[in-house]
Amino acid sequence: MSDLLKMSLSEVAAAIRRKRVSSLEVTRACIERAKAVQPQVNCFIALEEEEALRAARAADRAVKRHAKLGRLHGVPLAHKDMFYRADRVCTGGSKVLQDYRPTDTATVVHRLASAGALWLGRLNMSELAANPTGHNPFFGDCCNPWNPAHITGGSSSGSAACVAARACFGALGSDTGGSVRLPAAANGVVGLKPTYGRVSRHAILPRAWSFDTVGPLARTVRDCARLMEVIAGADPLDPTAGSAPVPRYERLLGREIRGMKIGVPRNHYYDGVTTDVYRAMQESLAVLKFLGARIIELDVPDPGVAIRLANVIGQVESSSVCANWMRERPQDLSLVVRTRSEAGFAIPAVTYLEALNARPRITAQFVQSVFGRIDALHAPVMPMPVPTRAETMPEGTADIMTLLAALTRNTRPFNFLGLPALSVPAGFADNGLPIGFQLVGRPFGEEVLLQIGDAYQRETDWHEHEPKIVSG
Repeated sequence: MSDLLKMSLSEVAAAIRRKRVSSLEVTRACIERAKAVQPQVNCFIALEEEEALRAARAADRAVKRHAKLGRLHGVPLAHKDMFYRADRVCTGGSKVLQDYRPTDTATVVHRLASAGALWLGRLNMSELAANPTGHNPFFGDCCNPWNPAHITGGSSSGSAACVAARACFGALGSDTGGSVRLPAAANGVVGLKPTYGRVSRHAILPRAWSFDTVGPLARTVRDCARLMEVIAGADPLDPTAGSAPVPRYERLLGREIRGMKIGVPRNHYYDGVTTDVYRAMQESLAVLKFLGARIIELDVPDPGVAIRLANVIGQVESSSVCANWMRERPQDLSLVVRTRSEAGFAIPAVTYLEALNARPRITAQFVQSVFGRIDALHAPVMPMPVPTRAETMPEGTADIMTLLAALTRNTRPFNFLGLPALSVPAGFADNGLPIGFQLVGRPFGEEVLLQIGDAYQRETDWHEHEPKIVSG
């Protein structure tokens, strides 16, 4: 593997800016790596090689003429295939959209391009962002680069796998019930689910609009901080995008976390946790304590309430998104999508509205009772090691709902609450697959999570480990 690909996004951006390496060299290295790992990992739906190389040459010309350069200038990124570009195919990982060409371009895509980032390709994902495993019956499963027999997690499967496999320096994903944090943890990369409304969702494929968030995946917390600065902020094209000023996330990194209060939930989040995951959590907390953080155990409001209400809202809204396809092309949808859509059709409107109305009250109670005592909550992303693809292949509708509940039990509550959550690599399970912890904060408190995560990564090297498929 090229030494260029061992660099983080922030490092390679600095190297391009300082003319130590060209964008063309970096882009060619990514393309070569993508072609090498694709047969085993299947992280790309489309590798857009010629477009990327043209953009890299243009980026290098801009450096030579001393043009004003953005913070991502010349850096190849690839994204989950749900971010629209006008008149370009965007499949959503589904057969029903295999020829779909949107008429608009996503705000986040515009913002990345304005910062100088290159578009390397469209990444694999669970069909219509509906599956937390990464299985895809139409484009093929995205496979974990640490062991292709295991799942990547979903639905941002290709985003996490591509970053982990060193085929790109960063990627965008979406998180409706855990779809950034689950694959980030399963692949040993960093993933940030922002506060609901922190990032524009204009011109992206919806899943459940009350929960959908757009977030970055990268190798380091610093890289995610830089990507967040670029994509976050108000957008007149998305009325749900908040108008609060965007902090200089990256500049806030490097500070001590001494005195910060990190909470460990006594209820729910450790129920059924395996020995190896528990060990990794305790070791990560020991590092944070060594850095001066105060570790506080506490009971949190019952997450089961949030999960039940999230199921109501999510099933109704995702059913609405899929309604026409369910009527006209049900044979072209997977069992997972059909099962989840059918469930939503059976929920009365009154029940849906009651769940929506309860959300602000429950969120306010959670924020007051939890973040009145601590600065961030710490918990496993998944209570078990990354399972195999065979173990998570749904064979019937009952299997699907049980699987969804098991994989998303620790992530889904925070989508209902709309809170920011950061997944950070924290070692390896007994099966050799990565483990991640999540840090959860108060609304629009991403900077605190990034500061804590960055401090942890400056003290540990889990994020520097390379998957066998890459290093072998």
